[in-house]
Amino acid sequence: MIDVIITAGGSSTRFQGKNKLLYEINSKPVIKYSVDLFSSLDFVREVIISANKSIICELNELFYNNKKIRIIEGGDTRQQSVLNGLSACHSPDYVIIHDGARPFVTKETIVKCLDTAKEKGSAIAAVKSIDTVKVVDETGRIISTPDRNTLWNAQTPQIFKYNLIYELHKKYMGANYTDDALLFEKEGLPVFIAESDYSNYKITTLNDVNCK
Repeated sequence: MIDVIITAGGSSTRFQGKNKLLYEINSKPVIKYSVDLFSSLDFVREVIISANKSIICELNELFYNNKKIRIIEGGDTRQQSVLNGLSACHSPDYVIIHDGARPFVTKETIVKCLDTAKEKGSAIAAVKSIDTVKVVDETGRIISTPDRNTLWNAQTPQIFKYNLIYELHKKYMGANYTDDALLFEKEGLPVFIAESDYSNYKITTLNDVNCK
């Protein structure tokens, strides 16, 4: 059994007034892209949207006829929203966690990430860094330049065995990590990369929509 948690608890403070997940791209709300895709997959049992309470009514109207979808109230942080979603799951084997603000994820990326998770235990979608990254101190002085060949930009979906990620979220409740794989890293547990593509970016500001 595989369930999906879509994080939708943010307040979109950097999106100039409107919740970005309800912003329409080609007459379709941002969140509907990923939710429709995940709910169409045969191997997905349920899609749980962990949402900001201010948009729950709109989401209920948007997905009222899709029986695979359940909408719950998220938390004050992304980590709390994920924990709320995990608590609402009915003990799947694997759980897929995806940002509602990443509308352009593809079926190919999802399947690749899931195959890696099934083979190795856990996986996250990611792309190779194309920028030169600098490590700086508190004054802004450059300390070092990591080898770009070792750097990847983390995305979602991130896929884990349900029982393990649920226990880790309960253990680190309140820590406010923005990436679920960090919980595994804190415990010294392996997480593997499934190569995604650069179109699977996260919408944060209006500029991210206007460039599409």
